[in-house]
Order: sequence, then C-alpha cells, then structure tokens
Amino acid sequence: MDIKTATALHRLRLISIPEALSFPALIIFGSVLSRVSDIDFLMMPLGILHGVLFVIYAVLLLDVWSKTKWPLKRVAFFFLLALVPFGGLYGDKLLKRYEADGVIAARARREGVVSA
Repeated sequence: MDIKTATALHRLRLISIPEALSFPALIIFGSVLSRVSDIDFLMMPLGILHGVLFVIYAVLLLDVWSKTKWPLKRVAFFFLLALVPFGGLYGDKLLKRYEADGVIAARARREGVVSA
C-alpha cells in the first residue's frame, strides 16, 4: 500500500466516528428534545453538522475507492454503514483492519518476503 492509499484510509477512519455519532445525536437531542420541550434551536445546527459530515464521508469514501480499487460491493457496504446509527463505529473497526493489513503487506513486499 502506498502512502496516498494509507492516507486516504486514515482520513476516512477519522471522519467515520464523528459521522457515526452525529446521526444519533441528531435523533436524540434534536428530534426528541424538540418534541418534549420547547428546545427547537438544536435541530438546525445538528442537521447541518450531520449533513456536512455525511458529505465529507461520502467524498472520502469515493477517494478511498479510487485509490484502493475496492469492489463496488465493499464500497456500497461502507456507504450503507453511514446510513445506520452507530454504523460508522463498525466501519472504523473494519477500516482499521484494512489499513493494518495494507501496511503489513506493503512492508512484506518492500522486504522481499512476498512478491507482488
């Protein structure tokens, strides 16, 4: 794995956790609090924050897809994880494994252990 691919995977990992937590925060704090009290001012900022994080996640996922040449099924799975509350936490776990496997494989190729 080259440095650009590892960096793209790392950036996707960095945004996956905040994106995963913004959706439940929008549901819990925004929707529930606006229904049980007069606190309506949280919906707009939480909605904007979640929307921005989701768009960044989608753009970074496309960047990872272009660099790693993953199959469409895997990319679709990571996209669907972003639609599920807390799904990005599981996605982060998978991305960490892919990142570690890629670094180990690159190191082995560099040392001549495995021919690429």
